[in-house]
Amino acid sequence: MGRKPKRLIYLKKRFKFPWRILGLYGGSILLLLWSIFPLIWMLITSFKPTEEIFIYPPELIPRHMTLTNFYALFSRSHFLSYFMNSLKVSILTTACALVLSVLGAYGLVRFRFRGKELLAQLVLLTYMFAPIMIVIPFYILIRKIGLVNTHTALVLALTSFSLPFTLWLLRSFFQTIPLELEEAALVDGATHLEAAFYIVLPLAAPGIIATAIFTLILAWNDYIFARILITSDPLKTLPVGVQDLFNQTVVDWGMIMASGVLITIPVLLFFIFIQQYLIEGWGAGGIKG
Repeated sequence: MGRKPKRLIYLKKRFKFPWRILGLYGGSILLLLWSIFPLIWMLITSFKPTEEIFIYPPELIPRHMTLTNFYALFSRSHFLSYFMNSLKVSILTTACALVLSVLGAYGLVRFRFRGKELLAQLVLLTYMFAPIMIVIPFYILIRKIGLVNTHTALVLALTSFSLPFTLWLLRSFFQTIPLELEEAALVDGATHLEAAFYIVLPLAAPGIIATAIFTLILAWNDYIFARILITSDPLKTLPVGVQDLFNQTVVDWGMIMASGVLITIPVLLFFIFIQQYLIEGWGAGGIKG
């Protein structure tokens, strides 16, 4: 009789209901629903006719699905031009920032000169300034050299703003690569340029990819520089062009929701494709050999 209570206590502990795990998963599901509901509502609204958008009480499932909002978006605005402009500016900014930051980060890691650490800290310090603090002086400079209302000015502005952080990121990635690998290549007859190109860059590829993704996202989402430096409607990027849809006399919410869907889906697919490289890049930068 004395063993029975102990056995019951053991069984209760063994088969105890996992409330903690249930709460963790339940909270995660609620947070996911809370985050994804605006996207679902935006997607559904983009297929609703105008009279159903303002119906009260609102209905989740549209009675009559239509593509009118997407047709109006392409016929009444320069959405396709905005999209191509954003793509062009983002790719050029990423390319310029990567070339400059790779050269700068490699020089800060591999070469010895007085004040090297101070220079690296000053580079990171410049990234602490908000874009609004430098956009006006940059606009004055761009106006003097005659590049106002050009994508060249926008690429230069975004490159200069993202360069300090990308340089600092790549510096930490290059620090993870042992110097002995380059020295072995030099002993075998390779030049410094060949050792850097064939040894260092392939090993730093995850970090370079992660840095490229960061720069691409920053350029894609930029609003302040594009708003001030670009005035011509056909040259505007997506953030500015879509924002201007709200400035119309009559705000077409269906068209705005359609634009939101077309902006979100490519970015979502892009993140799904590159998330593995992004995680590998951040992990590689956190380990120093």
